[in-house]
Amino acid sequence: MNSTADSPLDAALAARLKRTPDGLVPAVAQQYDTGEVLMLGWMDDEALHRTLTTGRCTYWSRSRQEYWVKGDTSGHVQHVKSVALDCDGDTLLVRVDQVGAACHTGDRTCFDADVLLPSAEPSTAQ
Repeated sequence: MNSTADSPLDAALAARLKRTPDGLVPAVAQQYDTGEVLMLGWMDDEALHRTLTTGRCTYWSRSRQEYWVKGDTSGHVQHVKSVALDCDGDTLLVRVDQVGAACHTGDRTCFDADVLLPSAEPSTAQ
């Protein structure tokens, strides 16, 4: 992972980012035309720069400690339509055209398998 000083990311954009202590910003991938939330990945300055300049989502893998371009091994590519920074500068929204499954499990999204529902009755804690 590159330090912010080594990144070709635009300096004004880099200055707006609020990163975790390990230099990362969460990046929510959303299907651009349906609004479907696909996955959450992590980007450092270099990954964001690559995403903005190549039109393909590049993430930082915290487990493998390396960059990965979504779809390079699976064929399930994310074509970038737009990238937005939230009002606090601490989260990215990447609107993509997802080809195939977004989740490594083969599901369309990473949020398909384990839906948690609120209880029907509000709690009456005393």
